[in-house]
Parts: sequence; structure tokens; C-alpha cells
Amino acid sequence: MGDSSALSNPLNAFKGFYSMCLLIFSIVCIMGLIATRQTNLSADSHPAAAYVLIWVAILWLTMVEGGQASLVGLAPVNKELYRDSHPISYKCTSITNKGDNLDRYLLGRQFMVVFVVFSVNVSGGPLGGATLWGMPDWVITVFFQTGLAMILFTCNVGQLNTQVNASHCMLDYINTYFALFTLWVAMAVEFSGLVHSSYLIQMAVAAMAGKKIESNEDPRTPAQAAFFWIRCLYSLAILIGCFAVTLQALFQGKTTMWEGVPAWLATLIFFFLMSVVGMLEGMQIAFFAVSKIQESERGDSRWAKKTCELLFRGEGHNLPGFMIGRQLCVVSCMFFVARVTSVSIPEGEDNVFGVSDGLQEFFGFGFLGALITTICASISWQLVASAFPIAFLSSPFTYILLNLCLLLEATGLCGAAWVIAAVHRKIMGYQRDEVYIGTAEERAKGEMGDHSSHVPVGAGHMGKLPAFYDSAPKSLQKLMKKDPSVGEYLAKVEGGEA
Repeated sequence: MGDSSALSNPLNAFKGFYSMCLLIFSIVCIMGLIATRQTNLSADSHPAAAYVLIWVAILWLTMVEGGQASLVGLAPVNKELYRDSHPISYKCTSITNKGDNLDRYLLGRQFMVVFVVFSVNVSGGPLGGATLWGMPDWVITVFFQTGLAMILFTCNVGQLNTQVNASHCMLDYINTYFALFTLWVAMAVEFSGLVHSSYLIQMAVAAMAGKKIESNEDPRTPAQAAFFWIRCLYSLAILIGCFAVTLQALFQGKTTMWEGVPAWLATLIFFFLMSVVGMLEGMQIAFFAVSKIQESERGDSRWAKKTCELLFRGEGHNLPGFMIGRQLCVVSCMFFVARVTSVSIPEGEDNVFGVSDGLQEFFGFGFLGALITTICASISWQLVASAFPIAFLSSPFTYILLNLCLLLEATGLCGAAWVIAAVHRKIMGYQRDEVYIGTAEERAKGEMGDHSSHVPVGAGHMGKLPAFYDSAPKSLQKLMKKDPSVGEYLAKVEGGEA
């Protein structure tokens, strides 16, 4: 998957065609809703502001998603191999390969993904009761009220197509100052301390797993430790504040939740959707973890066995298929969470907790929901799944969600991503990384073998995923025979020591 060959199959070509038709229709509808002031931002300000925000956000999302695949994938590669051919890529990996910077980048990037998706929803999400150009009610319901138009737009344009290209053309993809800027922003988000309460969860997970958090850096000095703990505490205070404001707004009916939904039900929907997002985030980590171990070591649970049997059936196409369906599910849930958590004060009513109008307006930007979702519905679940992948597989909800994701992928709704990826790759002239640095086996033969020390995994670390590079496990197994250091790494993963 990820090559233009993915579209050579007649069924895949058909899916790509009809998905592109749906995507074009969705984009036209979203732009029309903005023009007629029927989205959250265009209704409160000017359509021009919504147009600018939605396209800036979606284009930035392409780099946030593609940058992750590239930086994680290049972490084990000797960066001197591409120092001259890709100088900006070299600058990027020089940052992420230093100490624990890859973990820091992933932490900041996770918040960026959620916040950008929330921004897309604020600028293009249709208001309740929105209509357009006399379209039939069923079209309005399917594309507007269920959010299908926004989901197709975000997944196909902003996420999946970039992951396809970046997972094979890592060097070319991040060899731009846009990638370097995005990397610095993610590092700045982490440095700000906004998501530092995630480190408290990290420590708790590592303690539950009975393992020490491995680090590539020296122990903190007293000053560094004090600065770290101050940020953890203020991040925790901000997170508690976000929950307080959001729940207060929900119980008072002061969010963009659909009219007629009682406060108690809106609150239950909020926590349910957060749990679904968390399960989906953790499942991808657990699935890639168990893909590297023997079948006999995947647990004795009936549900774990059923899940693994379905996941690795046949030639293993269900694993990348799950990743595509999972993306649809996660984005769908995030759009609903954004609607549930975005604070909106009805005309004539008091602000939440009596705050100033300026602060109340800030609450409406979606920042609160984005921070809650990042920490409580994303990072925390990934950390737990990294430490306890087998336990994660043993839940019946994992099996149910896996089937749902595979069903969504089978519909072909994201077939447009492959078309966009092929066009984008052609325009930009991207080439596979092997053209520049050879295969992993060739690098090993030339005594420039990959080294995995930059990719810490296991208890206390967010999972490092190979994105859509679905042949990664097989390549790692082949490379293990060529490069002893990779064999040692896989042994640690299998034993849960990494």
C-alpha cells in the first residue's frame, strides 16, 4: 500500500474514483456553507476568516501527520547518509535524534493534531439546521448533520494521503522549511508545559508496569527538575480547569451541542466518545506491538485470540486496513467531541463561572476540548497500550472496534487519499528513500546499518508507529539477520524491556 500500484487493482480504482467524487462534492458543500455563513466561524465573523483558517489548518495538518511518519521512520537511519542530499531533513532529524527529543516532539505534535482538527471543525463545521442550494433532506442529513463531508475532507486531504507519501518518501517529504517550522512548533508546545501532565500519567503507567522509564539523557539537575515539576503542576491545574469549564457549560446547556439533547446525555456522550478515541489510539499501539511477537505469546484470552486471528488473517492486509478505518473513526469522534465541548453562550445569558467576555470568547475556540482530548483520550491511552499491549487485546471492545474500522475501510470512503497521494508525489517529484540511502540491508552491508537507540519504546513511552509502511515488521525481521543491533532491539520489544 502507498504506491500508485494500490490503484492498479480494478476494485481499488473504482473506490478511488467514487471516493474522489464524494470528496469533491464535500469540499464544494463546505465552501458553500462558509460562503452562506452557516458554519461556526463564518457565522460569528466573516467568511474570509473561515476560508483562511480551514485551508491553513488542513495544509498544516498534512505536515503534522506526514512529519511524524518521516521523523519516526528516519530515527534509526544514520543521518550522515543524507546530509548533503537533504540538508533540511538532516536539520530535522538532528533535532529529533538528540536525547529524548523524539518523545518531546510526539507529545507536542499530538496536541497539534487535535487542535488543528478542532480548528477545521470550527471553521467548516455546519451549524444545526444548515441547508444549502435546495438539497434534499437526506443529503443534508448524511453530509452535514452526521459530519460526513468534514470527515472525508479532513481524512483524505489532511491526513491519509500525506501518511502514504511520507511513509515511503521520508527524506523528500520533510526536506522543506515548512517541516522544520512544524517541528519547532511541536517542540515549543511541549516546552510550554501545556501537556506536561502527560508525564504524570507516564510515570504512573511505568510504575504499574514495574519498569523504569528509559532515557537517552543525563539525570536532570535540581534546576531542571524544579522547572519540570512546575510545568507538570501548572499543566495539571489547566487540565482540571478545562474539565471544570467544559462540564459546567455542558450542564448549563452552553455548548454547541445539538438543541434538545439533555445535559446528562451530553455529558455521557462526551465521556463515551473520549473512551472510543482512547481505545482507537491504544489499539494501534497494541497491534503493532503484538505483530512483532510469536502467536503463542499473544495471550490466552478468547478475545485476544479472536482479535489477532482477524488482524493477521491471510497476508496481513487487515492491519493497514485497520489504520485507515481507525483514522475515519478517530476524526469522526473528534468532530463530535468538538461540538460537545465548544463553549457557546446563548444570547442574554451569563458567561461560564462569570468570566470576562474576552476569556469567554477564548473558551469558544475549542482549546479546552483539544487539551482534554489530547491528554485524556490520546496520550494516556497510548502510554497504557505501550506498557500493556496484551491486556489491551483482551477486551471485547477491541474486537468490536476492529471490525468497525475494517468495515469503514472496506467502504472505500478513503480511496481518494491514494489518488491525491499519487498526484502530489508526481507534482513534487518525490522518490522512495531507497533511491538516496539504499535499503536497510544495503546500509548494513556498507557498515552504515540502522541503529534503534533513537526510538525508545515500552512502558512510559508513546508508541512509535511505522504509519502505512505495512511491510515494516517483515523488513525489521530481515534486517535483524543482517544487523545484530536490530536483533537485540526486537528481543527487548518481545520481552517488554524496551
